Amino acid sequence: MKFKFLLTVLYILSISFSISAQNKLNKLKNEVILSVESHQENLIKISDRIWALAETALEETKSSQLLSEYAENQGFVIQNNVAGMPTAFIASYGSGKPIIGILGEFDALPGLSQKAEPVKVTYEEGKPGHGCGHNLFGTASLGAAVAIKELIQKGELTGSIRFYGTPAEETIGGKLYMAREGLFDDLDICLDWHPGAEIEADAQSSQALVDFRVRFTGKASHAAADPWNGVSAVDALELYTTGINYIREHVKPTVRIHYLIEKAGDVVNVVPENAVIWTRVRDKDREGMNLVYERIQKIAEGAALMTDAGFSIQLISGWHEILVNRTGASVVQKNLEILGPIEYTEEEINFAKTIQSATNKPPVGLDGKIYDLKETREDPPGGSTDVGDVSWIVPEIRLSVTTAPKDTPWHSWAVVACGGMSIGHKGMIYAAKALSLTMVDLYMNQGLRDEIRKEFIERKGEYIYKAILPEGPPPVPAFGMIKE
Repeated sequence: MKFKFLLTVLYILSISFSISAQNKLNKLKNEVILSVESHQENLIKISDRIWALAETALEETKSSQLLSEYAENQGFVIQNNVAGMPTAFIASYGSGKPIIGILGEFDALPGLSQKAEPVKVTYEEGKPGHGCGHNLFGTASLGAAVAIKELIQKGELTGSIRFYGTPAEETIGGKLYMAREGLFDDLDICLDWHPGAEIEADAQSSQALVDFRVRFTGKASHAAADPWNGVSAVDALELYTTGINYIREHVKPTVRIHYLIEKAGDVVNVVPENAVIWTRVRDKDREGMNLVYERIQKIAEGAALMTDAGFSIQLISGWHEILVNRTGASVVQKNLEILGPIEYTEEEINFAKTIQSATNKPPVGLDGKIYDLKETREDPPGGSTDVGDVSWIVPEIRLSVTTAPKDTPWHSWAVVACGGMSIGHKGMIYAAKALSLTMVDLYMNQGLRDEIRKEFIERKGEYIYKAILPEGPPPVPAFGMIKE
């Protein structure tokens, strides 16, 4: 009888403890939502300022400073100029474990200058624009970090929060250089988000990518008087592109090959002695990517042999595919359901429909709904990101939030327009809340962190991460190369 009584008491105590723990969790989640809302005006101002600056890769001086100074004013300790990049920084608060990181980006794309209007109107002729929404990305991530910092400061959470200001995502992949320096190695978990056309707990991978230049060298001569005395670097380049285009039939459907001719001689009456072509190869994983990369290097060698030209291959960088963590995505999903959908005004819907009409898309407006967590596709959708490299070092949890109309062309003026007005602002604030809610779960639940790491270890297997980078420091100043 006494034993049964004891079991009953223990059961009641366990229920009471569970209710108490849930109440505390709910209280903390309410606090981070209120924190984001209290900083909302400042976050929008920072985002809009970064949007107007529109600084490209490794030249994001003022954008980086805006974020780092705001973090410092909120009590974070700042490490500037990390991994040899003047615009890279880390903002840290707290001490001890767990250490949770959150990634922020802030680089713009060349040639996409656009006003915050639903038709194509240049903001500054020939200038860059935030066609990938990175003005929103870095700002929202910092807003979430500040919300968590305030809970640590009040003693309601224990551990450390670390915001990574990561430059040059659109070019060399600044995170690769930070990864090579071991700056993510001690994290327990890392989070990021990306502007998109849907709200989604992201459980999809990305394409692995290798980025390189091929340079052909020849011998100049008069193109009419004595062309037999010349060796054309452009002939070699053209044979190289011909070779690439012939193998397209014989690679897997998941492979993507892109190239851009950067130099093809100087004047038409001189046999060109210099030609440069920038190339990238993608596939759903590094193994497939490397096989195609090896073939393309042989094509470059063959083109040089056929023309008697010289050639060299310069590795720029290579990005890993994202290592998916569905356990982490499930946590995000629950918090998206807590927040519910984004509601839009009639003015915002009309703005979106005007953009869709201007880009020859059905005028269906904006999608702020919450969908079920999607199954992870075997073949990821197109696109690559240097977040992939981080995901092979530490469990990475990701989400996407609506900041532009459905079917809007990405890396275009349309995304720039939305990023500078209320559609983008709403998505940014929503992302900050979703990220901070998810981090509350992670700080509060050691068992959850263990499950996330268990999946990470199982998916990673025996692979030992190594950044795909050339020797030496980052190429500061920037190349200005679009990559994603």
